[in-house]
Amino acid sequence: MSSQSNVLPVAPSSTSSLMPLLISGQCVFFFRPLDTSSTQAVTIGFRSNDQKNNLEFVFTDKCVACTLNGELKCTSEQSALVNYTNVYYWISVDSQNQRLVAGMGEARIATNFFLYEFPSSPVTERARIKNVLESLCYATFDTKSVSGLRVLRDPIMKHDTPMLVKDKNELTIEDEAKSIYVPVANLSPMCQKMFQCVAGKKFILNTPDFPQFSKAIEHSIATPGCWCYEKLKKKRAEFNPDKPNINETYLRITVGENDGESPGIPYVMEIWPPNHYSPVHNHAGANAIIRVLSGAIDVELYPFLSGNDNVSPFGTKTFVQDDITWISPTLNQVHKLINTHKETCITIQCYLYGEEDHGHYDFFDFINANKTIDQYEPDSDMEFLAFKKTMQEEWSKYVDPKPHSNTTRCLPWVCS
Repeated sequence: MSSQSNVLPVAPSSTSSLMPLLISGQCVFFFRPLDTSSTQAVTIGFRSNDQKNNLEFVFTDKCVACTLNGELKCTSEQSALVNYTNVYYWISVDSQNQRLVAGMGEARIATNFFLYEFPSSPVTERARIKNVLESLCYATFDTKSVSGLRVLRDPIMKHDTPMLVKDKNELTIEDEAKSIYVPVANLSPMCQKMFQCVAGKKFILNTPDFPQFSKAIEHSIATPGCWCYEKLKKKRAEFNPDKPNINETYLRITVGENDGESPGIPYVMEIWPPNHYSPVHNHAGANAIIRVLSGAIDVELYPFLSGNDNVSPFGTKTFVQDDITWISPTLNQVHKLINTHKETCITIQCYLYGEEDHGHYDFFDFINANKTIDQYEPDSDMEFLAFKKTMQEEWSKYVDPKPHSNTTRCLPWVCS
């Protein structure tokens, strides 16, 4: 960032709109330029009720400039506006920490392209700046160039948002200090509800009545004629009919019925063989909890959903058995799952819309092989109890292919 002696020209505005902040002096404000191909500057402002205090951001294809009461505070050294499809931007105002941040896509520190912190001294100036920022209570924008999407109450922090979830009985003081876990209590009510459903010690794959469940799934995946092997073969054109790809497949084993509160059936056991992956996709703004029941999975995180090749993942996380992660309507939504490990990964995925969400969407959007956004309607490959029975039958035939025989046939990892 660098300081400048003059202010960038403000984009002309004929129709101004106000959006109130939930708490004065702090927010994350999301907006979308109406014409992503234009190089015209976009101006977003924040003002006090009496209009005496004004914070203004000017976004161009060259940089971002920020002024407070007409005084230029900071200019970014990289472009802001980009010619991408489906792109959206955000601004975080934090009066308590006196920090201003802006970025593109999901609002988190990893996706920022502008960060300015007011000087910590002198104390009197810091107090004055705090009072000015705390007086800001409206976001302003020109409706001819920008659509205001939403306002969140809390600004983003400098530490990255943790993806692993821990219950209160597992959290330590060190965990809180290092910010590497999200306490269950900090999740949305819907995520808390789903967490309580799948986080228990008995919510496991290999139960006493079928301790070889995961091995039976591995066998079914690897054996021609078995259910998993044949089902994966049939699904190879599921996402891209013109470009079938057996590795771009996974199995969806549903638990329960679709009660109309999620995109598809809310509880799904997903099976990811080695080297299999999903397309880049989102989850329709739903809340989600995901627990790894067996194996490990890698997750690439994307700022937003776009077929543009220049949109790269901003992070990759690996989750192993018993790890629990989460999705909110605004965070961790857009991603790609990849099993780069030697064993099949099995997860339980749980989805619910928030109580405030009255427009349910029955699809996941994804990027197809032609680099365009397509729709996928979550379906069921088999219901869980029927699947478990199928695996038990296949496993029984595999370990004891001849009735009344005293010998069994098994793979090395079964006998070891």
